Parts: sequence; C-alpha cells; structure tokens
Amino acid sequence: MTLSSAINAAMSGVYAASRNTAVISDNLANALNPGHSRRVLSVTSAGAGIPGVRVGDVSLVKDPAVLASRRISEAEYASAEETAAFFSRVGSVVGTVDDANSLASLQSDFSSALVEAISRSDSGPRLNELAVAAAAFTDGLNAASDEVRAQRVAAENTIDAQVDTLNQGLKDVERLNAKIVLAQASGQDPVGFLDQRDQIIDEINNIVPVKVVERSNNQVALFSEGGEILLEGTASQFSFEAQRDIAPHMTVDNGLLSGLEIDGRPIDTNVTGRLRGGTLTAAFQIRDDYALAAQADLDSMARDLIERFQDPAVDPTLSATDAGIFTDDGSAFDVANETGIAARISVNELVALNGQAETWRFRDGLNAVTQGDAGDATLLRAYTDALEASRSITSPSLGTISVSAATLAADVISRFAQDSETSANRVAFTAASFIETSEMEQAQGVDTDVELQNLLIIEQSYQANARVITTVNDLLDTILRI
Repeated sequence: MTLSSAINAAMSGVYAASRNTAVISDNLANALNPGHSRRVLSVTSAGAGIPGVRVGDVSLVKDPAVLASRRISEAEYASAEETAAFFSRVGSVVGTVDDANSLASLQSDFSSALVEAISRSDSGPRLNELAVAAAAFTDGLNAASDEVRAQRVAAENTIDAQVDTLNQGLKDVERLNAKIVLAQASGQDPVGFLDQRDQIIDEINNIVPVKVVERSNNQVALFSEGGEILLEGTASQFSFEAQRDIAPHMTVDNGLLSGLEIDGRPIDTNVTGRLRGGTLTAAFQIRDDYALAAQADLDSMARDLIERFQDPAVDPTLSATDAGIFTDDGSAFDVANETGIAARISVNELVALNGQAETWRFRDGLNAVTQGDAGDATLLRAYTDALEASRSITSPSLGTISVSAATLAADVISRFAQDSETSANRVAFTAASFIETSEMEQAQGVDTDVELQNLLIIEQSYQANARVITTVNDLLDTILRI
C-alpha cells in the first residue's frame, strides 16, 4: 500500500467515524422521544482494490410488519377506549342494581312510597313523599336522557375535529412526499422527513387505520383497511357538517345529521365500512347506533311508566286524552311522539310539589272535583297493581318482552351494565395487544447501552485512523528531511 492510499483510507475512516458519531449522538439525544426511530449509517467497502470505506446514507431501523401490526393494534385500542368511555358515562347516570340513585332504585323508591301511602292514605306527608319519589324518578330518566344527548353532541364534535385532523394529516404527508423527493434529488439526507412522515401517519392511523404502500423515490400511498384511497399522489378530501346540538329525533336517515363524504362522495361509516377500525367510525357508531339504542331503551321505560298511570281503568277520573301521574311535558302520551320522551317525562302539575300541589289527588283521582274519603286507598292500590302488572314492551336491545315496571327498570340498567362491562373488557384486550406490539417495535428502537458501546468502538476506530495519519505524516517528514 502506498502512502497516499494509506492516508486516503485513514481519512475515509475518520470521516465515517465522524458521521457515525453524529448519528449515534442523535439517537442518544432522542432516546426518550416516542416518535424517534433509530438511525444507522451505511458504511461499506470502497470496492475491490480500493483502500478505505464508502459512507452511504442514514436509514431508519423499522420492520414494516411490526410497524403495521402496532398501528393496527393501536387503532383498535383507541376505538375501544372511545366506545368504553361512552358506555361508562351513560352507565354512571343510569346506575347499577345496587346503586341508591339508579333508575331501578328510583323506581323501587316510588313503589315503596306508594305502599307507605296505602298504609296511611289520610297522611298528607306520606302523599307528599309519594310526589317527591315520583319527581326523583322522572329526574333520573331526564338525567339519563340528557347524558345520552350530551354524548351524541360530544361524538359529533369528535367527528368534526377528527375530520379536520385527517385532512391536515393527509396534506402534510403529501407535502412530505414532495420534500423527500426534492431532498434526494439535491443530495440531502431525507431521513428527518421520513421520520416526520411516519409520525403523521401514526396520527392518521388512529383516526382511520391505514395501509402504507411504498412508491418510487421513497414516496408512499395510503389506503384504509377497507381499501379506500386516502392518498395516491394527492390527498383525498373529507367533508362533514357538524351540528351544534343534537335532539333525540335527529338522525342521518331523516337528513337532520350529516354523514361523511370523501372528495364529495358519500362514504359508509359503519363498523364494517371501508373506513372501519379507528376512532372516526367509533364516533359515528356512538352517535348513530349506541346512543340511539340507549335513547330508545330509556324512551321505552318512560313510555311504559306514563301509560301505566294514564289509563282511565286505573284512575276513573281521567278521560282517554288526559295525562296521568306522569306526563309528556305536561300532556298525555302520544304514540306518534315517543322519541325523546325520557327527556320530557315529568310529574303531573296537579300533584307535583313545585307549585300549589294537591297531593290528595293521588288518593282521590287526578281530576277529582273535591276530596273524598281520606281513608279510602282504593286508587293507591290500583296504582300499585298497575306498576306490578306485566305489559308488553319493545326496545332495540331488549326486544319484545312482557314485564312489570320494576323488571323493566332492572332489565334496562342491566343492559347498560353489560354493555359497559363488555366494552371495558374490549379495552383490556386491545390494550394488551397494543402493549405487546409496541414492545416489539421498541425493541428495534434506541438502546442507549448499545449506542454507547458503538460510540466506544467508533472512538477506537477514529484513534486508529488518526494514528495512521500521524504515522504517514511522520514518514513524510522523515523523507523530506533526507
């Protein structure tokens, strides 16, 4: 080996050590950054008969299969969390069987107040307590319905925000694709752009799970798990018109709520649709399926309660169009207006304690002209019989069943409790899968111990090449002195 080839080889080694040091320093500095991917520098032989090394590009250490698996599990986990949060919030208002403020407990309290009133039908305080129990029951139904409505509005706002995030993310990926091509064409290292693009794709993936397809010049195309084109050269544009408030009767089917469009074309947002699997379809499912079913169950319960007491066969002082103890916002129940009745149910003003209540009407009839025999509990017993009678009820989750008022209340809150437990179990399962795939990905990430060991090896390589340069320099000095 000639002196010139020796010094060229040493200089290439020093340059490689310098580049490697910069790459490892970057890895160590960002070791705790979740979005950082480990960088490695490509260093190869300069070629047959050519001394020294060739320094190549910096690349990211990522296993595409592990990355895809982690993204799928992360999207499933995010979707499960959103669904579980809905059932948890609604379930907390509906309550559980052993909860003193649950709908079943409130129904039981009303039934107990009736029994107490029957035992002393001449007692004004006991009739007043019956009015208090009736109001507490309607308040519980109102609160549960209001929470369902609030969750629909929250889902609507979530959809609106996620559509904005999705559009911005796709545009950002489109721009980064262009920057990567430009960086490569100008001889610059695009690895920073590659890492940034992956982080943005991760954000998109939680909203709509994506499949990443490599294109030429390190560009990527994005497709949903269901095959919808999200980005192929140019980004697709999602559109959605959010409502500031959502009444129980408002749905996509009756045109009062917006669906989702992509490039001006309506797209299915069901859990089996082409955008399935992420938080976007979870929010649509909450707004259009889960919340509607919950509202319908509460409405079935409210309707049943009103109809049990507005029957003239129970209270002979009522006509066929009169409201009973429980009303639809002050009026009798209309079968054509059931949707949202759980939010409107109230105690008849004739016996409610929020005004000039005449609670003796519980005993003598709501439309009685004058008070009757204070010791006559016949009507109060009829109320109890009406509560205990089995009636045919139809709801989305319970189907068509024949139940008493107490059984219906227990069945409704049990249904919510079951949904809440099922969704919580789903969260636990998807969380375990997400943690496992994340750990697999992290195993490919920055290991500070390994990086420090590599730094020591590079230091030794640098010192060895520096000694070669020093030695060659000394030889040249000696030759020049001869």
